[in-house]
Amino acid sequence: MTNGSQQCLDLIGKILIYPGDRIAIERPGYLGAIQVFSLYEPVFVPIELQSGGPDPAAFEMAIAEDTAKLFYGIPNSQNPSGITYSEKRRKTCADILAGTRTIFVEDDAYGELRFSDRSYPPFKKYLPDQTLLIGSFSKIVAPGMRLGWICTPQLIMDQLVVAKQASDLHSNILSERIASRYLADTNIDAHIRKIRGVYREQRDSMIAAMQNDMPEGVTWTKPEGGMFVWVTLPAGCSSMEVFTEALKKQVAVLPGIPFYVDDGGTDTLRLNFSSSDTERIVEGIQRLDRVIRSLAA
Repeated sequence: MTNGSQQCLDLIGKILIYPGDRIAIERPGYLGAIQVFSLYEPVFVPIELQSGGPDPAAFEMAIAEDTAKLFYGIPNSQNPSGITYSEKRRKTCADILAGTRTIFVEDDAYGELRFSDRSYPPFKKYLPDQTLLIGSFSKIVAPGMRLGWICTPQLIMDQLVVAKQASDLHSNILSERIASRYLADTNIDAHIRKIRGVYREQRDSMIAAMQNDMPEGVTWTKPEGGMFVWVTLPAGCSSMEVFTEALKKQVAVLPGIPFYVDDGGTDTLRLNFSSSDTERIVEGIQRLDRVIRSLAA
């Protein structure tokens, strides 16, 4: 147990990453992972995300000859793109990793927030001795419940325990007791089904609003779960300009630039649909549409 899944990433960095180590990461990649791993001075190797997961050719090149110590990825409803790896792509990536010394850090923060009954096996199933599986209660219980977890092979777990003791001595016992009582007294599966239903409706509202209002040249993902839609702007339209002008209209979006380790993202935005109701989503997309149209003109 950890103080949020972010601590999992920090502990992994402390015990496994040395300056100059090659760390493969999705492109775009999770900002929190980029921030925490950067502290340990690795060389990032970005791997382009396609609709079904990492580009297989780029993935194989990054892993070839054991040059990447870690691959960090979010196979389910990735942050920021919303992309979910297909089962075929999971098997392809697992086959590439098998037999190498590369460790897969599998972040499953959004795995339970799927909008259909179809689920995919974790990489832990394919690569039990090479996978560090991490998750969080913040997405399924409460955002302020800073409790995460990590499941690893025993050798790495022993090192993580020592590193965690040096970091904080112990996780927040009060939050652990609250979470324990909540899980004992609550049908967590029913609660997750409720969350899925609400988020699915909000995703559908955002996608429908963009289909109705967004100008030509704007494209977006349709996530199978999670919290985010990834938007690509028309050529020549700056995400930072959209961010600045949208704030003036009281609409908050996140430019894609921080999600890239190689100066990309200048034409991308991350939109969140989990924290606003349908009415606000529709109004927000309409305001964002007017901003994009004014800047793309």
